[in-house]
Amino acid sequence: MKKYNFDTLSEAVNTLTQEEGYTEDFEAEDNFIKALYSKKQYQPSELKILSSYRFEGMTNPGDQTTVFAIEANDGTKGTMVMSYSAEHSQNVELIRQIPSEKN
Repeated sequence: MKKYNFDTLSEAVNTLTQEEGYTEDFEAEDNFIKALYSKKQYQPSELKILSSYRFEGMTNPGDQTTVFAIEANDGTKGTMVMSYSAEHSQNVELIRQIPSEKN
């Protein structure tokens, strides 16, 4: 996968979706990672983070968001957006269990 330098979160998601084929949206639930379009459920060991891109908030650098480019062992490719603000609802511990490809 080509390595990018994105200025915004929307630019990252759009490029990964349209140019790289990461068309699924993943979300970390309590006990599994859910693919929102296909409704498939995965365990962290069934996924791999191929790349990640971190963004800081415009007004508060403490407001960080990361977009992950993820591929499942069945070939499903998608993105997961993780906000590190107080309002996020994703299972951070489950996300940390997803293996990451070293770049």
